[in-house]
Amino acid sequence: MAHQNQNKPFNDVIDHMEKHTGGTFKTGGRLPRPIKIIGYILFGSLLVMFIIGVSLSMFL
Repeated sequence: MAHQNQNKPFNDVIDHMEKHTGGTFKTGGRLPRPIKIIGYILFGSLLVMFIIGVSLSMFL
């Protein structure tokens, strides 16, 4: 049942773009792998620095 609404447009703007200008929005939303890796490294290092900072502030 969930697959019946899969081709239904999200809103009127998307419907207009698909019908009149030929724009498709089916493949969006995914980042390339190198950008994902850079994001994981940046946010992971930020989290590690935060944890180290909190732990050092408690013991020093």
